[in-house]
Amino acid sequence: MPNIAMVLKEEISRLARKEVRRQTQVLRKASGQYRRDIAEMKRRLFDLQRKVNPLQKQVLKNAPSPAVKADTNGVRFTAKGLRSQRQRLGLSAADYGKLVGVTGQTIYSWEHELARPRKGQLPRIASLRHLGKREAQAQLQQLARGTRKKSR
Repeated sequence: MPNIAMVLKEEISRLARKEVRRQTQVLRKASGQYRRDIAEMKRRLFDLQRKVNPLQKQVLKNAPSPAVKADTNGVRFTAKGLRSQRQRLGLSAADYGKLVGVTGQTIYSWEHELARPRKGQLPRIASLRHLGKREAQAQLQQLARGTRKKSR
């Protein structure tokens, strides 16, 4: 015959496990629901970011920066002026393009009014107006040294 204390102890343990299971079941359900909600929010966030990124790039591309706007006030571009400035410096279109940060073909297009420089390029062109021949050659040599170092 089993000991009454042992039976009582087992019964109390069984009831305690049953009560703990019942109490934790509520927490498990809530925790599972929270996980599902978080996963859904992450999916929504990812979808929204995927939609916003192209729009943000488009807005940034179309909106001129205030720094460029301030620098380009009063700066005018004329093809004839660019051509005469390049000839004054004694530079080829390719060399002048290196100073501006564009290709020689772009300089050619600007001089022949096939294209116009962007607003962001106008300050760089304007900064070259005050250069002399020696300064322009020095800048070209400096740029050439910089590209040689990068290619090594």
